[in-house]
Amino acid sequence: MSKVVIIDYGAGNVKSVKFACERLGLDALLSNDVEEIATADKLIFPGQGEASSSMRSLEQYGLVEVIKNARQPFLGICLGMQMMCEHSEENDTTGLGLFPLPVKLFPDQGLKVPHMGWNEIEHLKTPLMNGLKEKEYMYFVHSYFVPDSEWTIAKANYPEPFSAALHKDNFYGCQFHPEKSGTFGQQILKNFIEM
Repeated sequence: MSKVVIIDYGAGNVKSVKFACERLGLDALLSNDVEEIATADKLIFPGQGEASSSMRSLEQYGLVEVIKNARQPFLGICLGMQMMCEHSEENDTTGLGLFPLPVKLFPDQGLKVPHMGWNEIEHLKTPLMNGLKEKEYMYFVHSYFVPDSEWTIAKANYPEPFSAALHKDNFYGCQFHPEKSGTFGQQILKNFIEM
């Protein structure tokens, strides 16, 4: 059985991710211990809240370097994915730089911000998206987005295309919440855990 660690640095949605893992028959460990994180088989990095205070929490727990040096499969969720990028417009925050990408505020185009609720994802690339069809619905809650890029493995539109998921080396990210996205979100978590 894989040792899956959910990085617990004070972000809001760690419990819902743990429950989603339990639904897959997996007892994931919540931890901010550097040694536990370094020796995990898989790492999940959830996020909810605001970028600069979340980055400060990572620094206070001494987790920045262990995340940057991770070699095991690593999944960032929502703000977790955004913090894996180079820089966020949210309070001018320097991120972890795992993806050389910006995080931008949705422009005022007459749509409600935050982008909240169910939205289709498309242009899916494997392996994280194995077993999913184009235009499955996932649950999003975010005011900031990562633009479409060479590391994009799923896109959504609001109203322009943005990165719904990313992949580079052992690092994966989902802007949506797989743990709140029903059967298809569970499939993504299952794909990740089985890597």
